[in-house]
Amino acid sequence: MLRITGLKKSFKRLHVLRDLNLSIDRGDVYGLLGTNGCGKTTTMNIICNIIPKDEGEIVFESDNVKIGYLPESPALYGYMTGSEYLDYIGACCEYKGDIKARTAELLHITGMTDGAHRKTRGYSRGMNQRIGIAAAIYSNPDLLILDEPTSALDPEGRAEVMEIIRKLADSGVTIILCTHILGDVERVANKVGILRHGVMAVDGTLLEVQKQFEDTVALFVRLRYLPDDSDPLCSIDVVEKSDIWNGGLTLFARRGVSEEELYSKVISKLSDNGILPEGIVFRRMSLEQIYIGINNGTLGPVLSQAGGGY
Repeated sequence: MLRITGLKKSFKRLHVLRDLNLSIDRGDVYGLLGTNGCGKTTTMNIICNIIPKDEGEIVFESDNVKIGYLPESPALYGYMTGSEYLDYIGACCEYKGDIKARTAELLHITGMTDGAHRKTRGYSRGMNQRIGIAAAIYSNPDLLILDEPTSALDPEGRAEVMEIIRKLADSGVTIILCTHILGDVERVANKVGILRHGVMAVDGTLLEVQKQFEDTVALFVRLRYLPDDSDPLCSIDVVEKSDIWNGGLTLFARRGVSEEELYSKVISKLSDNGILPEGIVFRRMSLEQIYIGINNGTLGPVLSQAGGGY
């Protein structure tokens, strides 16, 4: 569907995209992750030809790929109703079928039938996003790009928007989901990529991404109390970093430390401090832990491929 190689983009002295490579197959739901300022939105804008690239190549599988795009904060015309706005979008994109019927269909798909005749100026953020999605898919795009579709939504609004995205994915739409909300990606994406400083630090299926960090030893210690940074377990010499995590600590070993050595040190520290854990288990790194590790610099092997700072 889409292949990007060597993509670069700077704004004056700010190098936003340094050397981005990305490949997306037809039918993929690709979760593009990264902190604010890492280049996600810039990448989306270049794909949509909203802004020019400096260098690199963007190749689609054919010359007539249709793209639907939902920006982070879709701007609607407040004096229009939702139905009127979608009719307007249909006219703008020169929809070949029955515009009224297509508008009604999209209002149903996005759960906006009841709000169709309300002025958009009175819409909630979630309603705005749903109408924005309807506009983005109006002409049945081959590729749908969603830039932070659930940012600033309450839990109910997020769930509603993610359900729409899931249904679109199930229908075979190729989607790029650009977000920093990891739970959203885990719910619907079959592939993920993590951007850092304008390059792709890691990408693949979730399992492939996790396997890239199989040599990172992590041990989860469930405790009966709420730990903090001063917890004695955080001061073990073989521990590179510790995260307070779901009622306990996840301890990441320094490079070269084996599971046996980490386990032995943890058991010794627990015994020395009279701490009785509720459970101890080795665990594969979650997407959240990988994401945090890449962005805070604790997963050095990947960062060495991802460049320095701006």
